[in-house]
Amino acid sequence: MEHIRKVSAYLTQNAEVLSEEIVAEIVSRFGFEIPKQEIDAAVSMYVEFINYLGVMIANSENRVPEGLVEWSKGNGERAASLGGKISDIVTRYPDTRIVFTDRLRNIGMEFELTADEVISIVKKVNYILDISINETVFAFERHSEEQLKETQSQVNELSAAIVPIQDSIAILPLIGSIDYDRAQIIIEKTVPRVSQLGIETLIIDFSGTVNIDIEIAKHIFDIRNILLLIGVNTIATGVRPDLAKKAVTLGVDLSSLEVYSNVLQAIRSIK
Repeated sequence: MEHIRKVSAYLTQNAEVLSEEIVAEIVSRFGFEIPKQEIDAAVSMYVEFINYLGVMIANSENRVPEGLVEWSKGNGERAASLGGKISDIVTRYPDTRIVFTDRLRNIGMEFELTADEVISIVKKVNYILDISINETVFAFERHSEEQLKETQSQVNELSAAIVPIQDSIAILPLIGSIDYDRAQIIIEKTVPRVSQLGIETLIIDFSGTVNIDIEIAKHIFDIRNILLLIGVNTIATGVRPDLAKKAVTLGVDLSSLEVYSNVLQAIRSIK
């Protein structure tokens, strides 16, 4: 136990120097360049890590340093915000394990630790590094999901963009894939916007859609019934043959809806 206490004191007293040396050795093993800002952050984090490790091996604690958790989360969030891959971070951990294991083995030999004592310390380090990997991955996934939701929200808003082309005439161009959420946004945003602009005829153009389910198309066609109540006529353009066929099969009534091949034909019909 006396040897363990000496190792504990050595780690806590030399945490800064050891951290700088360990980080430099880890970075030297990478086949790519690491920004200085990340290196400095790693050195700072490992100072806390080594200090904690010194206390932990002396007191048999089993707690993960808060600084390591926050550092790991920051790595994951940074990679996600920059559009990077989580694998770019996770692949750094094997080298980190090797460097730590070698350094602790050498320290153990210097202070005459038994093989079991060295193994015990290495196991604790590996446990902490595993927690670090988990926190990095979790943070990456959370941040990526938040970015995806924000992007989807922006796309949904653009989905309901009404384009006035003449007095009292406007186009609602449907672009890309239309799912249920986008269909709901279109319905919710279109009616008040049409009323605000004083639109009398709204042309819903389907020609830019990549993929649209017939059930979702039915919801969009239902806009006509809502707009009729406020005196707005609705015309559909760019309805593909497959979509029209499915609509008839499912009993969607298109007979009372003006349908034209393209927007130009629709505008000419209004004139």
